[in-house]
Amino acid sequence: MSQGLIPATILTGFLGSGKTTLLKRVLSEQHGKKIAVIENEFGEENIDNEILVDDSGKEQILQLSNGCVCCTIREDLRSTLTTLAEKKRKGELDFERVVIETTGLADPGPVAQTFFMDDEIAESYLLDSILTLVDAKHADGQLDTRQEARRQVGFADQIFISKSDLVDDDAVEALVHRIKHMNPRAPQRRVHFGEVPIAEVFDLRGFNLNAKLEIDPEFLSDEGHDHTHHDHEHDHEDGDHCDHPHHHHHDDDVKSFVFRSDKAFNAAKLEDFLGAIVQVYGPKMLRYKGVLHMKGSDRKVIFQGVHQLMGSDLGPKWAPGEKKQSKMVFIGIDLPRDILLQGLEQCLV
Repeated sequence: MSQGLIPATILTGFLGSGKTTLLKRVLSEQHGKKIAVIENEFGEENIDNEILVDDSGKEQILQLSNGCVCCTIREDLRSTLTTLAEKKRKGELDFERVVIETTGLADPGPVAQTFFMDDEIAESYLLDSILTLVDAKHADGQLDTRQEARRQVGFADQIFISKSDLVDDDAVEALVHRIKHMNPRAPQRRVHFGEVPIAEVFDLRGFNLNAKLEIDPEFLSDEGHDHTHHDHEHDHEDGDHCDHPHHHHHDDDVKSFVFRSDKAFNAAKLEDFLGAIVQVYGPKMLRYKGVLHMKGSDRKVIFQGVHQLMGSDLGPKWAPGEKKQSKMVFIGIDLPRDILLQGLEQCLV
């Protein structure tokens, strides 16, 4: 990656989850970072009239006293990002990173895809991560009724649960558990009124093709199966350590599942299969990632994707004595788990 890339963070979350609080802190705190915030939300939710005064109807870019930049999008994200990068190159604006706030109802997928599909954007920016704020008090209702809220959870690299002090611990635990089944990749952290230490917001490298696939170990034991006996997985879907009866009631359409195998993959077969799956189910595939053991290769192969866009890379060598194992996680909407697991099974050597 070239040195000059500007890291970008996508901030998403439902109305009232604390995004604006978090953004105000990012924009007004003296943290010594120079940040450009792109507001994609128009209406009463304006970040602050003192910060943004909209008179021209054109997109506005304001330099704030602490070195941050704030702008509102009137056109598409692409042109705003291009304008910012150009002004930075010309020395008209000085900022080190970009935060994009999506509207409370947005699907972060197309926003993320902009960074991979558009060559001009890819030459200037590096997508760091998608952060999702979840309001503990209203989350259950929002997740029950709004698919956008479930999608935002599925896309996240990091989840911040706000307002957890307004509900009892059992309810928060149940929410954590529910979210984990939708997205076991994303660490969850409780925050107070959107107040997150800046260090936990940036440089999370959620889109790095790295050789680690962090999935909560409890989730893996929760799932309680590997590929060899996924025919009776439903007996212990929720694990026995689960003493909250209300965990079982949510059958969200955003789900995740993990595939693991100690056998090596046949590279050509796997490529064909994944290509076909992405063609058919791409719009319903939110995030997926894997670290793979390939026949004939002494190096890990890492792949990840957003919707139809999939990329892979050769990772480091398997360490001496390290167990060679493939591990993949898929997060999506009503994905046909059995078709995927059986298909992957058939790609093994």
